[in-house]
Amino acid sequence: MRALIAGAAGQLGRALQASAPAGVTVIAPAEADFDITSRDAVAAVVAAAAPDVIFNAAAYTAVDKAEGDAEAAMRINADAVGNLAATGVRLVHVSTDFVFDGSAGRPYAPDAATNPLGVYGATKLAGEIAAGPEALIVRTAWVYAARGNNFVATMLRLMRERPELRVVADQIGTPTHAAGLARALWALTAADTRGIYHWTDAGACSWYDFAVAIGEEALALELLDKAVPVLPIRTEDYPTPARRPAYSVLDKTATWAITGPARHWRAELRDCLREMADASRP
Repeated sequence: MRALIAGAAGQLGRALQASAPAGVTVIAPAEADFDITSRDAVAAVVAAAAPDVIFNAAAYTAVDKAEGDAEAAMRINADAVGNLAATGVRLVHVSTDFVFDGSAGRPYAPDAATNPLGVYGATKLAGEIAAGPEALIVRTAWVYAARGNNFVATMLRLMRERPELRVVADQIGTPTHAAGLARALWALTAADTRGIYHWTDAGACSWYDFAVAIGEEALALELLDKAVPVLPIRTEDYPTPARRPAYSVLDKTATWAITGPARHWRAELRDCLREMADASRP
């Protein structure tokens, strides 16, 4: 199988390359060489690569910035998906828990009613539509990796800089290690799965819980030299341009029937931080 990755330099794109199964030829062009916002450029790259599947790991993910930059978010999160789908090559597209409004209070099934609260979620929902019925669409949440800009990296930086942190405790979801998500995408692709599926690590927590765990695990691995207090706050105490779902845990039952269950988010976090610790040693 030949697999073309859009967004190959991002945290999920790198994870897809690192976990590619034996026998798969991965084509991972640089962003400058694969402008997915141009239908002509997409057609040219796909014609040259002749892939059997395209993984779309590219996205506009600046949730707050998107509120004032809706045109760019729509161009990347929706229009570009249409360009990839127009090639006729099988498409594996990654979407988000932010297509939901968070009011359900129970894990969202893939066929649950969508109602995004902001521009980011709305453009990602438009991307799902643009991908078409033959695509595999995998919604995920709170993705992080050992490299890249993400919540884990931000918390580690702030814990080194500040005497204490205040983190929102009333938004509930599930952290997702990019490495596990990548393995799931390969497994779903191998099973010739189509339609909408959900994948995150197992379990659920608040951003506050996630931050506390990052501090504890990083201290144990000597990524931090001291424990930094993390204080829980309410969403209203930390206003942002974009509204976020209060509860966006995803129901992975159908996915896990194919891939097997995910590991708990804290075990995946520990693996990620261990990778960071190993990389930091001389």
